[in-house]
Order: sequence, then C-alpha cells, then structure tokens
Amino acid sequence: MAFAGIFPGQGSQSVGMLSGLAASFPVVRQTFEEASDALGLDLWTLTQDGSAVELNKTVNTQPAMLTAGIATWRVWQAQGGGQPVALAGHSLGEYSALVAAEAIPFTDAVMLVRTRAALMQQAVPEGAGAMAAILGLDDDEVIKVCADAAASEIVQAVNFNSPGQVVIAGNKEAVARAMALATKAGARRVIDLPVSVPSHCDLMKSAAEQLASHLQEVSIHYPDTPVFHNVDAATATDAAGIREVLAEQLYRPVKWVDSIHHLKQDKQATKMIEFGPGKVLFGLNRRIDKGIKTICVQDNASLDKALQLVQEKEK
Repeated sequence: MAFAGIFPGQGSQSVGMLSGLAASFPVVRQTFEEASDALGLDLWTLTQDGSAVELNKTVNTQPAMLTAGIATWRVWQAQGGGQPVALAGHSLGEYSALVAAEAIPFTDAVMLVRTRAALMQQAVPEGAGAMAAILGLDDDEVIKVCADAAASEIVQAVNFNSPGQVVIAGNKEAVARAMALATKAGARRVIDLPVSVPSHCDLMKSAAEQLASHLQEVSIHYPDTPVFHNVDAATATDAAGIREVLAEQLYRPVKWVDSIHHLKQDKQATKMIEFGPGKVLFGLNRRIDKGIKTICVQDNASLDKALQLVQEKEK
C-alpha cells in the first residue's frame, strides 16, 4: 500500500488540461477560482480557452501548473485515495508537494511561484539563455561536455531526469556549443528546448537571492509528510531548511533520479502517483526503475486506475 505522491513541473501544461476531471469534480474549478482570486487572473479561462503561447509564458505556467497539481490532489483526497508515505515534485512541482504536505498554504504558494517566475525571467533577458536535452550520454559525459563548451560563459547539467536523459542550461551560445560537442560524443539525440528561462544554472543566482527574501515573508511549516527536495534528494530538517533549498533550487540541478531512488529505498514506495497533467514523470520513472509502478492522474480513467493501484496488496 505504500505509495509516494509526485508532482510535475513546467513543461507538462497544455490548453484544456484537467477539463474531464473538472466536469466530474467541482473541487477542480473551485481550486482554480481560489488561485485566480489570489492572483487577480482567471487561470481557468487561461488553461481552457487561452492560447498555448500565453499559457507557456513562465509567469502563467508556474501558477497554472501548481494549481493543476493541487486540484488533482484534492480530487484524490476527496475520493479517499489515502496519504502517501512521502512527496516530491520536479522543479516547480516541489512547491505543489509542499502545499500537499501542508507546509505552505495554497494561495501563498500560488503568489510565490508567480513571483518566482517573474524573478527568473528578469534574471536573464529573453533570448540570452537556452536549455537542451541530451539523450544517450551518461551523467559524467554530459558534465564534461558542458565544461568543455563553457569557455567564458555558463553551461551546466541541470536536470538529471533519468539514466541517459540530462538537461543542460546556460548562455545561448554556450548551450549551442555543448549541443554540438554532445553530438560528437555520441549522444543519441540532442533537443533544443522551447523555453525562455535557463533554469537551475548559475545564471539564476540573482533570482535566487531575491527569492530568498520573498521566502522569508511566507509562512512555512515543517510538513508531517516527508518532502524530498530537488537539490539534495533529501528531506529538510526544519522550516528554515525548506526556505534554503527552495532558493538554492533555482540555480542548482534537479536530482530527480536520486529522489526516486530515495523514495523507494528510504520509504519503500514501490508505487507512485503523479498528480497533474502530462505524464512526464511517469515516463521518467519508467526509465529510472521498472520496479516502480507509476500512474499519472489527469482524468477520470487514470484516477480510477490509481485508486485501484494503491489498494492492491503487495505481491
């Protein structure tokens, strides 16, 4: 029965997300209304009837994805899905995990991630940074490629998503050089990612410093349900530690592979429920450990499958 709850981050959004779930469960719309009132922005209309261009703007994506994750989590709770042994989230999804763990009030988190997004966008002018996914090289090879490509600029391995899938970020020209070197080194694929902000690299340090000040103003409680953080794949020891890792997360790598291993090894979580749209973490987890069963809850059918999964007895 032991399962972990995980939350996706930026990149899992799509126009029309959660529409089916909202038709069956009023709490979805209620959650979006709560977030919309806090922001002064109609998030439901944005996610259902807006353009992909608007939804994909970082300042819109981050509160929209946080809200989608918590709306799905609330449906899960209302359906008696049970409490996970631990929680984690990928990048932005870490905030959803902390809300689910009752460490940060929902509306505070919505406003915080909107601020976070604005600070990230301000840190690097649009078009000056880039991110790319490197497929088919091991972690050390990608780290070496970045070191060789950096010259006087910044390019770093920033998302350790699954074995053979590492995302890099930094100055646009340095990322382009690293992409070329990765191809020469035998990468199976090198994919330029359509993002406006080079997340989790040293270019975000100025944003992290400003975010740290904002975090001091937010009420944060130590969670009853353990939350594994991106920067160290571990749990913080107190509320001050949570503030610290959330600020560091902006310029330090996402250790998703390590996080999943710790959820399984430390908490015996052989089942994981992804709360929110996109199935991105489902795909990553399948490559990290085939012994972990993951279901992404994003509609009625997947909700039913997830409820069945956590009720199954361990073989």
